[in-house]
Amino acid sequence: MTVGFGSVPFIPDLFHHPAIDAIAVFVVSALLAIMINAEAQAFMAAILGDARPGAKDRFHFNAFLHLDILGSICFLVAGFGWPKPLAIDPGKFKYPRLYTLITRLAGPVANILLANIAASLTFGLRFFSIDPRVFLMVLVVNITVAIYNLIPLPPLAAWSFISIWLPGQAQGINKGLQISGSILIVAIFLSERITGVGIISPYLNPLVREMVRFIAGLPLQAS
Repeated sequence: MTVGFGSVPFIPDLFHHPAIDAIAVFVVSALLAIMINAEAQAFMAAILGDARPGAKDRFHFNAFLHLDILGSICFLVAGFGWPKPLAIDPGKFKYPRLYTLITRLAGPVANILLANIAASLTFGLRFFSIDPRVFLMVLVVNITVAIYNLIPLPPLAAWSFISIWLPGQAQGINKGLQISGSILIVAIFLSERITGVGIISPYLNPLVREMVRFIAGLPLQAS
């Protein structure tokens, strides 16, 4: 399926037929997705009790300060990524497990909200016969980030749901995945790009397309 600058999800082609305008808009959209994801987690953590007065590493609305190296690489190979993991102190939460989960889920929820805002702007631009492709890219990237957070590996949100239920004897696994999870995710999608064999994307890409179709209210053409 295609919409705006290209396929859904959008994965930049950096080597064969690079479209500079599409890549530029994708980079800006990815930075917006990273910033809103990280700031939403920080905001939710503060609301739920983990407030850190003067913590400049949380509230600065500077996407570049939220960049994670492997998360940024993943944007280039898979069309989605993640910000630098937010440091939270579950001990400051009234309900540590529940509030930790809510904090982590705030990121992808914020991406969906931003996608809806982009969709609204798209409707307005189309009404005035203005090309809405920039906001369509923002929509696609943010929905892709939100849906791919369903992958149950850290630092993605779905892992938070699993990790809070791990028994004490399994915490070693949790710590190991916290270190290697990002590497594993990048390796999986790099393998998909190199071999052309889908491992995870065939299951999540249809969800991305259907959500983009639903929110944008636009027909997506089969590519």
